[in-house]
Amino acid sequence: MRRLAFASLTTSLLVSSCGLFKVPGAGTTTYRNPLTITAPDGTRVETCADPSVIRSKVPGDPHWYLYCTTDPLNAQDKDGSGNLRFRLIPVSKSTDLVNWTYVGDAFAQKPGWVKDDAGLWAPEIVYQNGKYYLYYAASDTKAGGSAIGVATSDSPAGPWTDSGGPVVEPQAPPGGDPNARRWVFDPEVLTDQSGQRWIYYGSYFGGLSVRKLSADGLKTDPATQVEVALDNRYEGALVTYREGYYYLMASATNCCNGPLTGYSVFAGRSTSPTGPFVDREGVSLLSPRVGGTPVLSLNGNRWVGPGHHDVFTDAGGQDWTIYHAIDRYDPDLGPGLTKRPALLDPIDWVNGWPTVRGGSWASDEPMPGPAAQPGEKSAYRVKVRPDDQVGERLSEYGDAFAGDTLGPAWSWVRPPAGGFGVAGGVFTFDTQAADLYEDQNSASVLTRAAPSGDYAVQVKLRTTVPAEGCCQNYVQGGLLIYGDDDRYLKLAVVSIWNTRQIEWAKETPLGTPAVPRYGNTVLGPPGDTTWLRIVRRGGAGGEETYTAYSSLDGLTWVRGGTWTHALGRAKIGLVSQGGAGFQSEFSDLRVYRLRN
Repeated sequence: MRRLAFASLTTSLLVSSCGLFKVPGAGTTTYRNPLTITAPDGTRVETCADPSVIRSKVPGDPHWYLYCTTDPLNAQDKDGSGNLRFRLIPVSKSTDLVNWTYVGDAFAQKPGWVKDDAGLWAPEIVYQNGKYYLYYAASDTKAGGSAIGVATSDSPAGPWTDSGGPVVEPQAPPGGDPNARRWVFDPEVLTDQSGQRWIYYGSYFGGLSVRKLSADGLKTDPATQVEVALDNRYEGALVTYREGYYYLMASATNCCNGPLTGYSVFAGRSTSPTGPFVDREGVSLLSPRVGGTPVLSLNGNRWVGPGHHDVFTDAGGQDWTIYHAIDRYDPDLGPGLTKRPALLDPIDWVNGWPTVRGGSWASDEPMPGPAAQPGEKSAYRVKVRPDDQVGERLSEYGDAFAGDTLGPAWSWVRPPAGGFGVAGGVFTFDTQAADLYEDQNSASVLTRAAPSGDYAVQVKLRTTVPAEGCCQNYVQGGLLIYGDDDRYLKLAVVSIWNTRQIEWAKETPLGTPAVPRYGNTVLGPPGDTTWLRIVRRGGAGGEETYTAYSSLDGLTWVRGGTWTHALGRAKIGLVSQGGAGFQSEFSDLRVYRLRN
């Protein structure tokens, strides 16, 4: 990882969306997301997915360089036939890390070993051995399957010479079908504290792995491969070292689901570059009940799906991340192509764990910018976002499930013929071979009134789905904020292939064709018993915000993402669905007013 340090600062500029200008007495460069990247014709580069950044070490060159995954620059970037022009790793440069200028593409054509219709994705820029190494994922190769390649240059602006073959070859998924080909995506290079170089790679199909990288940076040894994160959860690995720990941060869920994208970043840490990496709760990223402490997720503003990030340290010693996200009001670059502009925000370390902007996550307001050049200082100061705190308990809206029947406050949407009961303070609800998903509205939903105004609702949940094993897709039990079958939010413990995860999902009614109706993010790990909490707050423009929390003990809570929705005074609901043969056991449903 590029842990760049410089000396400290004095100059001062202000940047707005309208440009760069001098402000007497100001102490820093100010910016507002997304970052401005300008093409030579004056148009704006509108997308920069999977960004990677480095400061030039060429004498006399004060620029930082930014590399993006294969995409058009903007909706106007078309060839003579009117087709979008897919740039092979666009490159831009900047002296202040805020205003960027596109300078060209790393490749004029794909390397000969890469399949003609493949993409060059997820660039990783590294300076080593006195030159620049640009690692990238080839989505397909002429040999069959994806792989990691590398090109080298004496300058961060190129020209680049490809090594002529993969650094990490196409391969089968660990322990899987030897004839299958895993997703060998998203390279990340680390030099550990002993000087050994490592390359991390992988995605949902196959998980995340690490191998030793040769001294020349061009080869890896398959015999050194170690798995560091379970499949079906993470991609886009980034590893950095701090105060005795290697931190593995990686992105989860769908990167590209328009305004319902829930892509988010999670972390685990280890004293070794090969793991095992465990989260703040002590759960491994290799556990079937998969671990991960949130670093960056959606926060209720216009930015959704923040992820696949890079990290650097500015001249004043402040850590920053450049990542992509989606503007939920302007999500598309063209038909079927998501617009993912580059965003910039500080990373803070709170109680030994990384979090973006003190836990406030993606910014959508003017921010003090990085100290980009030697002699500068950063004006950013951390302000830790507190978690929501519950206050007065509203007993009339909760249920201890005393007795042997459901109380009169409950009502069913599509009453089940049976398969439920109350005993010993537990409501047991058989999982149904039914679903609540887009047009598949066959599952029974148990509902009761919610209070007016802002509140938190939580429930204790245990499911009888085995802790590990495949495949009970997508058996789940969970908590709803239910408007109707097409307008709801769902926080559920769900079985996804070989994993058990906490899904935080949103569904909206059918609207414009090709616009998604259902989107999800995920939270920290579930346990044998999991406490789920949703915090509802009134919002602007007819929308409310809903923030999800989970807990393994009912005392220490992990905050997840915040969805917006226009549900009004919706109901509280419980579901148990996705496949028959198991049970969801709910207890201690509580509703609170909020304290802060």
